[in-house]
Amino acid sequence: MSITLNKLRAVFFPKSFHEKYGYLGAVPWREDGRIFKAMEPLVIFMDYKAKPKWCPRWFLRLLHLVGSDNSIVRVRNMKLHNFHRKLTKGIMMYDYKTKWEWYDLRISVSGNKQICDLADDIQDMYYKRGQREDLLEKIYKYNPAFDKPYWTNKELAKYLDDLIDKKEENEN
Repeated sequence: MSITLNKLRAVFFPKSFHEKYGYLGAVPWREDGRIFKAMEPLVIFMDYKAKPKWCPRWFLRLLHLVGSDNSIVRVRNMKLHNFHRKLTKGIMMYDYKTKWEWYDLRISVSGNKQICDLADDIQDMYYKRGQREDLLEKIYKYNPAFDKPYWTNKELAKYLDDLIDKKEENEN
């Protein structure tokens, strides 16, 4: 891969969130949607922990471009890649994705305990809120007058099962 003018522009004059924090690895591309809102605090915290106070961010982006070709897999120059890893204390986001449901977010990071705990907490809250939203949507299909959205996810799931059982009994 060659270093283009656009890649150099992104190093010195980033236009997007991804260009600004891309030196941390696989950060979100699109700045809209639920996943970005959930991941943004994690990426900013990773930047706070990874970036040395004396080192400008553009230098880390340049090292990431020249040492790793802006990739989390490819290594173009081992010495510069290792220097980048040393400066950022090995803090990196390897992947984020949704697995079985739209709310089943998986985040793969390397860093200290605080970063890993924050990633785990974001995954858990994203799952719980998404599951709640999904359960409420299904309940409102069966019972539009449902007025207890403050129930726990377990109670909502039991109520939904009861609604489905009642509907099946009425059909038979």
